[in-house]
Amino acid sequence: MRMPNKILAIFDFDNTLFDWVHVWYTCFDAMMSEVEKKTDLSVKELAAEIRPVHQKHGTSEYAFLLEALPSLQNHLKRGKAAEVFEDAIRAFRKARKRELQLYPTVAETLLKIKGTGARIAIYTESQSFYSFYRLKRLGLDGVVDRIYTPPDHDLPDRFLESGGRHYSRDYYQLRYSEHRHTPLGELKPNPDLLAQIIADFGVSKEEAVYTGDSRHKDVAMAKDAGVDYAWASYGEAQDTEAYEMLKMVTHWSDEDVERERRIRERDVRADVVLDKSLSQILDQYSFSEYHQ
Repeated sequence: MRMPNKILAIFDFDNTLFDWVHVWYTCFDAMMSEVEKKTDLSVKELAAEIRPVHQKHGTSEYAFLLEALPSLQNHLKRGKAAEVFEDAIRAFRKARKRELQLYPTVAETLLKIKGTGARIAIYTESQSFYSFYRLKRLGLDGVVDRIYTPPDHDLPDRFLESGGRHYSRDYYQLRYSEHRHTPLGELKPNPDLLAQIIADFGVSKEEAVYTGDSRHKDVAMAKDAGVDYAWASYGEAQDTEAYEMLKMVTHWSDEDVERERRIRERDVRADVVLDKSLSQILDQYSFSEYHQ
């Protein structure tokens, strides 16, 4: 049986190309363990302060969290967070360097698709400040033709004035992949967003395929948009210790939680399932040279 041929492959990023939940938890836990050693304040005690900060900035990855927590302000009278909590920040970076890596077969699968002349796009709900770092660190700047992200939160004045904290500000910019913003406040599973991404490339829906780890968001969105899909079930987050901590300090508001509950009420069935690795997509679809 002949496989459907595609010239545009669109991927979710987090938990589809790499294990975001694991990386987030490992880094966050390493940082907060060092904060507890210095202050005797545990992450459970600080959670009531952490969550509003994450909600304010629309991300559970807010890079300037320690500066923003009221309970840490007395400690920060002695100096900048990068100095006072140097051990915590170093622990975070060490964990990130160690744990941030692509899922098995992702690199070779993307390169095979790229080698056919097809185009590759990423559509993520993680902000560009964090997504760009990961795209570069994972060696995907240039492999991915275009990445779509929501707008960033505001950066602190002192970060902008200094040009960066650990890396220069240029480090957080892409050299080869193109970037475009998704509309502020628009989230998955909005099929119009996926349709617009495909239209941006000037191809038909029949020439594109979308891959993501969430049945209720990624698969549902593709189905509603009339786009072929692959469900990366290997990346679906489980009820782990990591996920429990994420829920404790998440940037989601009560309205977001209710929205998520409603989304999950829908019975979404996936016919194309990648249950082992991304490479299985090559058994479901063929790829060929992009053209407009």
